Amino acid sequence: MERFCIGVDVSAKTIDVAWRGDRRVECRQFANDRNGHRALIKQTRKRARRIRVVMESTGVYGLDLALALVGARFEVIVANPRVAANFAKAILQRSKSDRLDAAMLLQFAETMPFVAWEPPSAKARELRSICRRVQALLKIVRAEKSRLHAALHEQGTSVVRQSIRASLKAVEGQMAALRRAAQKVIASDPLLSRQHELLLSCTGIGQISAISILAELAVLPSDMTERQWVAHAGLDPRQYDSGSSVHAAPRISKKGNRYLRAVLYLPARVAGRFEPNAARFAARLRGRGKKPLQIHVALMRKLLHAIHAMFRNDQPFDGSRLFPAAADAVGTSGIASSAISEVSTACPA
Repeated sequence: MERFCIGVDVSAKTIDVAWRGDRRVECRQFANDRNGHRALIKQTRKRARRIRVVMESTGVYGLDLALALVGARFEVIVANPRVAANFAKAILQRSKSDRLDAAMLLQFAETMPFVAWEPPSAKARELRSICRRVQALLKIVRAEKSRLHAALHEQGTSVVRQSIRASLKAVEGQMAALRRAAQKVIASDPLLSRQHELLLSCTGIGQISAISILAELAVLPSDMTERQWVAHAGLDPRQYDSGSSVHAAPRISKKGNRYLRAVLYLPARVAGRFEPNAARFAARLRGRGKKPLQIHVALMRKLLHAIHAMFRNDQPFDGSRLFPAAADAVGTSGIASSAISEVSTACPA
């Protein structure tokens, strides 16, 4: 059966759709709501039974459409925006509009390998939404605490200090309520509950960190490898060499999930101090002349590899397997410590 390809460009209010007609590329626009989604499915079903859709990842604006298309048994690819942008450059797309982007995604569907989108569970999506709201409120708390510190050193600002303290109390109360809601979501799902339990077995990961890490990992496809997790977090080394004269120092790419990178920062710091095997691993890198941030990135990568192995094998954390005792050894979990330790800089967000 012949496959019918369409490209879909999603915005907040509309959906631009492109498909190849008898003579040229045809474009249609639908509303980005349930009625528009049903109209899109009905229109394309008239043309073929086997339909492949490529849409760019646009967060919450495209999620309902992607779920509706999967429910209608369409073959769906949710392309990484960076991949789509690079593809547009490769085909020399000079202008940009919603219709042109839809046509570009149509060409993407016709030429690139198919990687099916795996929709995350409703519980996983709810957990991530809650935790990202907590992260947003946490930024407000930090800003308000900085303002309070400044107000404490300024005369005649008692009203301002009172206002800031009231604001802090209200926001911290919301954060506590959201974390309780996140715990209820985890408790209501057996898989999330078990993964949360495994996370708590890691030295350095407490209740708050476990919830935040789980929220970012639970929405990922189940078939992702540990290396793909590292790349998703933006912790993969980025080398820049050209010819005999350009040799930039390797750095982490930071092209990934900044939330996951941020929530791994402190657990890796604690593990490096209080997990004996991790501390020995850090000492070996220090003895090889690695900088503190290089060592910390290596620990973050190792921790992410450990979590992947724990989830895959349903086993609690075992530092002796992740950090081998032999000097300069390669980890038994398949992690090349030499590649990890070459990273030259890190950032908690």
